[in-house]
Amino acid sequence: MPNNAFARGVSVLVGGAVSAQALMILAAPLLTRLYSPESFGVLGVYAALLAILGVVSSLRYEIAIPLPGSDVDATNLLAVSFISLISTTAVTFLVVLLLGAQFVGYLNVPELGRYLWLLPVGVFLSGVYKVLSYWAVRTKSFGALSRTRIIQALSTLVVQILGFKLGSLGLLLGQAGGQGAGSVSLAKSSFRLNKPSGWSWSGVFEVGCRYRQFPLFSTWSGLFNTAGAQLPPLLFAGLFGAGPAGLYVLAHRVLAMPMSVIGDAIGKVFFSGAAEAHRDGKLGQVVSNGFSSLVKIAFPAALFFMLIAPDLFLVAFGENWIVAGEMARWMTPWLLFQFISSPLSTIYFVLEKENYGLVFQVFLLVSRVLSLVLGSIYLDFIGTVIAFSLTSAFCYFFYMLSIFYISGGSFSDAIIVLLNEISVIILLLIPCFIFLFFGFYNAFLVSVFLSMLALCIVRIRSIY
Repeated sequence: MPNNAFARGVSVLVGGAVSAQALMILAAPLLTRLYSPESFGVLGVYAALLAILGVVSSLRYEIAIPLPGSDVDATNLLAVSFISLISTTAVTFLVVLLLGAQFVGYLNVPELGRYLWLLPVGVFLSGVYKVLSYWAVRTKSFGALSRTRIIQALSTLVVQILGFKLGSLGLLLGQAGGQGAGSVSLAKSSFRLNKPSGWSWSGVFEVGCRYRQFPLFSTWSGLFNTAGAQLPPLLFAGLFGAGPAGLYVLAHRVLAMPMSVIGDAIGKVFFSGAAEAHRDGKLGQVVSNGFSSLVKIAFPAALFFMLIAPDLFLVAFGENWIVAGEMARWMTPWLLFQFISSPLSTIYFVLEKENYGLVFQVFLLVSRVLSLVLGSIYLDFIGTVIAFSLTSAFCYFFYMLSIFYISGGSFSDAIIVLLNEISVIILLLIPCFIFLFFGFYNAFLVSVFLSMLALCIVRIRSIY
């Protein structure tokens, strides 16, 4: 393990995240042979609805748990988060009961109507884990967080593999159960270091008012951000059918999920030390260093995947899923800039400028909706994916620049890091494209892999 505290924390969380996602990716070839693209489409719509509701299930009060200096205030925030979660789950149940059938009809996925009762269950289970994870961040229980990631992945896969005869229901049960798996273990580990105590109704009311900016601004910011991210499976199902939505779900699982989970791990560790850096007047430098590290790790891996994605999907999942590989190729630029900017976006919470983040999320959501709607009118399915990805990449690039602006980081340093990384990668790929020019495609793939692997190793060693 590295001696640097930040790198050590990232290593623990990323180790668990990578292990969990490796299990999901390794199981994907089996799942694609047990379930049809249409079943994955049903899963994609359910997971999108769950993600949208889950991000506001605790009204974002859970994000404030690491912030107070007083453990009593943190305990009261924990109570506020659970009260909000129970209320949100109850409202979700009533909406599903009264309007569920009509809503599913709009989504063009009638099969989901039979299983929509799983939505409030998933909201509650995922909300419990999310609240406990931020308490674990406060207590720096990164090892416990890492272990529960693996528990979640294993629980999801076991249910989905054993329940394949249930069709789409097997996928949904695994998704819902996996969200809440590991919560008990996480509570025991994190509460052992810092047991919640001293909460009161008056204290709950006080911290609820003190941190009201989280439900007032961060809730909407998170909702718009998640809605923008989850629109593709919903709109692809409504515009193109469950099959294309299923192709998107697989591409997203293979590419986006590992990047988002690793980015979330980095973000949690970054968040745990950003408040201290802000008090010491070093926040801008911390943001610059974090950005440089993320760029040096992400660029080689992203470029390598973009070059080989269709071939990778053909070998791993079969000819029926090669279109998903083409989708994953064009999703890479968007996810690259999202991966870099998302961990650093915790600066908005540290500086209590959630309203700035809300403005960006509204802009991002509107841009994504327009790209999907206009793409479905003027372009084909893949063209719509390309338009959505490039629009998202453009938005996240400027989001990244705004983080530098509000934190006092050096904008020029960011541009220099980007240009240097691009220059190094271009130089490394020149011999690879010589193989491609002379028709040695297999040699081209091998040389690209070796070049990007060597660069990743060098970059990681320099960071640690």
